[in-house]
Amino acid sequence: MTRLTSNGFISIGASDLEYRMTGPAPDAAPTLVLLHEGLGSAALWGDFPDKLAAATGAGVFAYSRAGYGASSPVRLPRPLDYMQREALDVLPQLLDAIGFRRGLLIGHSDGASIATIYAGSVQDHRVRGVGLIAPHFVVEDISVTSIAKIKVDYETTGLKAKLGRWHRDVDNAFYGWNDAWLDPAFRSWDISDALAYIRVPVAIVQGADDQYGTLRQIEIAQAECYCPVEVDIIPGAGHAPHREAPERTLRTLADFTNRILQTHGESRFEPTV
Repeated sequence: MTRLTSNGFISIGASDLEYRMTGPAPDAAPTLVLLHEGLGSAALWGDFPDKLAAATGAGVFAYSRAGYGASSPVRLPRPLDYMQREALDVLPQLLDAIGFRRGLLIGHSDGASIATIYAGSVQDHRVRGVGLIAPHFVVEDISVTSIAKIKVDYETTGLKAKLGRWHRDVDNAFYGWNDAWLDPAFRSWDISDALAYIRVPVAIVQGADDQYGTLRQIEIAQAECYCPVEVDIIPGAGHAPHREAPERTLRTLADFTNRILQTHGESRFEPTV
């Protein structure tokens, strides 16, 4: 087990994964594990982990998957089942390495898909709930169209330089994600079957103006899940509501977390709703 500091690296297999730990350690309080989006990193969560820790009393662990942030790069092209591999091969090792004892998984976009696969495939009693921000369960036309457009932007505008502030190897991060989603074979990617096997409460935060997915993703979750599913659709927000509507997103996820922890006798805070 790795002794966690406020930031550092954890070796998982052949990769060194950067992390940031906010609040109490896993042996002292529940832990919220944050899984970033397809172009994200530990740092790109900004101050959201700090605010989430303050609002819940839980520790918040954010990390960069291999190929992102300051973590080790990956060999390209990524396999088209890369999210399943992250959920079933990497994440179990990571949770054990940090000494995860109880808490929630909170994922954004690709990270939400990884959290879904894990919660629906690994009956891990330590995971008490799952928070999903702008999740993908199937591939939609709007996803492919927007991802094709961002490739043009990356290659013709200042987007590459902007993303380069957050990733040690920005091409590795970008093309690892972009090429997989634009592969014609990826159109059949579908993880909706995992939803039926989730046995803990789920909260979904979705921007009403998400340019990468429609409310069909919500409908799939509501149709497939047997577990409780709470949904907060935020008007005017796009694909990153924790950045575009941070107060509401924080309130929704903190209240969800506090209710779950209270049920288990572990909450330091009363829910506000």
